[in-house]
Amino acid sequence: MVAKTLLFIASAFLLQSTTSIKTILFFGDSLTAGYGLSTEEAFPALTEKLLNEKVKQCKVINAGLSGETSAGGLARIDWILRQPVDIFILELGANDGLRGLPLDQTEKNLQAIIDKVKSKYPKIKVVLAGMMVPPNMGKDYSAGFQTIYPRLAKKNNATLVPFILEGVAGIEKLNLPDGIHPNPEGHKIVAKNLTNFLKPLLK
Repeated sequence: MVAKTLLFIASAFLLQSTTSIKTILFFGDSLTAGYGLSTEEAFPALTEKLLNEKVKQCKVINAGLSGETSAGGLARIDWILRQPVDIFILELGANDGLRGLPLDQTEKNLQAIIDKVKSKYPKIKVVLAGMMVPPNMGKDYSAGFQTIYPRLAKKNNATLVPFILEGVAGIEKLNLPDGIHPNPEGHKIVAKNLTNFLKPLLK
């Protein structure tokens, strides 16, 4: 009887410990996927490691897909949301901008993704990873693009990371030869920056 009781308590404790682990879903494009690198070198995995070491136990799901646009993300989000998620990090829009797609459509797609996420998990915490586009896309287009993320963050009470590549973009030694995607050292900086934004959400 005592042995059965102890087994029950141990099982309950294990279940409680497991359920206390937060699940963070990174949903994005080649930046999230870690283009040109191994999954372990990409910032989602590095962020998981930093959070586990310094903040709280968590599990990261990397749902990055190279070349993904906001429309592509909207088309696949339902499938991705089949698993429970506590924090949702949305890193999309860069490919829309590089292709000069209509800004209003990009914003509508991102909002639709957020709506689907919140509908599935009402208590989820949303993080928006802001992006910028090169000035050669046109001054008005570039300026308009940058307003999308703050506006969506305010509307959805989401945490805004103003620029996901802060301290990395434009620095040759932190990027691959293409000058667009971060190298392993660049991903380390992105992970460190993201960890600071995620800390308050895990307390």
